[in-house]
Amino acid sequence: MNIYDVSEKAGVSIATVSRVLNGNPNVSDRTRSRVLKVMDELGYTPNVFARGLGLGTIQTVGIMCSDSSDPYLAHAIYYLERGLKDYGYDSILCCTGSLLDNKRQYFDLLRSKKVDAIILAGSKFIEPRVRDNGYILEAAREIPIMLVNGFLEGENIYSTLCDDRMATYKATRELLQSGCRQILYLFTSFSYSGTCKLKGYRDALTGQGLSVREDYIHHCPKDILAARELLLSLHESGLHFDAVLTSDDTLAVGAVKYAHAAGRRIPDDLSIVGYNNSSYAVCTDPELTSIDSKVEALCTTTINTLMGVFNGGNVPVRTTIAADLIKRATTRF
Repeated sequence: MNIYDVSEKAGVSIATVSRVLNGNPNVSDRTRSRVLKVMDELGYTPNVFARGLGLGTIQTVGIMCSDSSDPYLAHAIYYLERGLKDYGYDSILCCTGSLLDNKRQYFDLLRSKKVDAIILAGSKFIEPRVRDNGYILEAAREIPIMLVNGFLEGENIYSTLCDDRMATYKATRELLQSGCRQILYLFTSFSYSGTCKLKGYRDALTGQGLSVREDYIHHCPKDILAARELLLSLHESGLHFDAVLTSDDTLAVGAVKYAHAAGRRIPDDLSIVGYNNSSYAVCTDPELTSIDSKVEALCTTTINTLMGVFNGGNVPVRTTIAADLIKRATTRF
């Protein structure tokens, strides 16, 4: 079934069918309705890539994420796709993993599809070595690149960020004000976001005149049992801590499991703060105090910014959104 069949049955020219497909206003409502009805009867689906040859756009945006099984990224994908659909755009999703070569290959794949823009969901796409980000900077010469909670300075690159540094700064300060003095920090990655979170923790301690102990800072895989075993190991080694601040709710759940295994009362003996305010936060006993990183607001703002770019508007290249600390039963706040 093709456009010629639609044209013949509807009794209109191929050009008219094309105008209907492209949303051209120079078609009467009566004709538009007739053409759409015939398309529905014939089960005709237009080739979006073929349409793009004439329009200069395929009304499609590429989305890349490192791991769609991650709760934070899964929610981000949902909000991004929903936002694009509201504006009449389709999306192509690529789950890249963490290897740089794979990220480049998927990025090139999306460019070969002639997508109108590429959204990078999460901060793990920005590499610490400047030259490793060259492929992103090169692509930005042709299409807009949108970063969700990542930052890369460059022409035609737009970032929407959660203020992760301030979020962990405030959480650490609240722990100190509640009486905690030996605050352990667990984090999952050295990404842009991960670096900002760690800086907030450090700044809060030094801001209160306290020294930063490196033996209180530990990298941990994003795994509940790995966090539990790490904390048990630190406990058995004689390290004393009265609070655990984490860069992800997964690690905070592991901290709860550690407390149960070690016979420590929450929050009397041990305070725990997670990050992202995910579904994990209300699945633990007691429920987690967690930082709400505003993933929906980040994604909605990203889509609105992109539409502004498409329309030639004057949009900010960097937008920062404040996080909220959601207080529950694992702290004495």
